[in-house]
Amino acid sequence: MTFTTLDWLLLSVTVIAPVAVGALRTKVAGRNLSQYFLAGRDLPWWLSGTSMVATTFAADTPLVVTGLIAAYGLAGNWLWWNAAFGSVLTVVFFSHLWRRAGILTDVEFTELRYTGHSAAILRGVRALYLGVPVNCLIIGWVNLAMAKILSIALGWNELNAVLLGLCVAGGYSAITGLRGVIVADFMQFVVAMAGTTALAYFVISSSDIGGVQSLLVLLPAETVTLWPTISGT
Repeated sequence: MTFTTLDWLLLSVTVIAPVAVGALRTKVAGRNLSQYFLAGRDLPWWLSGTSMVATTFAADTPLVVTGLIAAYGLAGNWLWWNAAFGSVLTVVFFSHLWRRAGILTDVEFTELRYTGHSAAILRGVRALYLGVPVNCLIIGWVNLAMAKILSIALGWNELNAVLLGLCVAGGYSAITGLRGVIVADFMQFVVAMAGTTALAYFVISSSDIGGVQSLLVLLPAETVTLWPTISGT
């Protein structure tokens, strides 16, 4: 794939902008633990909500969703759509109680709810479980998707792509605190939504598809042809 000057300019802005936001928020984040980990507990709901959505939209998302739809149709999205119900119920019924508890992390709630030495052990085990195997798996599959995309789009070595991504993302996350990360999430979400919307438009409008109506006509035949390949029969 050959990048034009405009392509490189847009890519550079997309990468540099979050880092710049992080640098601007460093002084505020360093005031105290509440500012660093909780952004002073004064973020607007729409910004926090957008950040939560943006967090679920990573380099692996388009690849996973495409695979789900190819294998199971549009209904395959319910594998992750169902999480919306739990998220909404959590916000409505538990967010004000969580704020009232005055805790920094979810594992801290364990020791608040259950007292004594056993509660402290449970908190430590849960912190290690979530912090090491679970987060390592998540970081692994997201970085693998990013590495595959960069290796195809830019011709980079996959290991170099992963190392660069970890350095950039880890660096600005470490210096900016929660507020800077959330603002960066919002910026990246706008870029991601604009990019995916434009991609969908150009793909559907291409000569291979011929618009939405042609797509609807072609879908049943394509599904029948595609299914044996996917199922391995």
